[in-house]
Amino acid sequence: MKKGLIGLLVLALAGAAVYAVAAADISGAWEMTTITQRGEQKADLVFVQAGEKLTVTQTSMRQGNPVENKGEGTIKGSDVEWKITRTTQRGEFTTIYKGKIVDDKTMKGTLERSGMPGDGTQTPPEWTAVRKAS
Repeated sequence: MKKGLIGLLVLALAGAAVYAVAAADISGAWEMTTITQRGEQKADLVFVQAGEKLTVTQTSMRQGNPVENKGEGTIKGSDVEWKITRTTQRGEFTTIYKGKIVDDKTMKGTLERSGMPGDGTQTPPEWTAVRKAS
């Protein structure tokens, strides 16, 4: 009887652990605000999550026109990371976004840019994302 109860308890705890890992789902629409040396920048994000894999569509305004970029990333527990590579008139550059899920409606983190002058010489820009109401 005691072994049966212990086995049942172990199964229940294992199920709770699986649920806790699977509970972090950031699929859907978000609004991201990035604070950089050039000031505050806004972008819309749409995440599609399949397990730990993320597909990201980021839309921002450039010279009054919406620009859409796609990327991929991962989510592991409360850690989230994705990469977007953009092609511009100045060339190609990549931005890596790293952050934490604060709660089901908020994420925060920093970003790293490559292919841009002055990389690594400043404090990393910070971003915050807020889930849009569905």
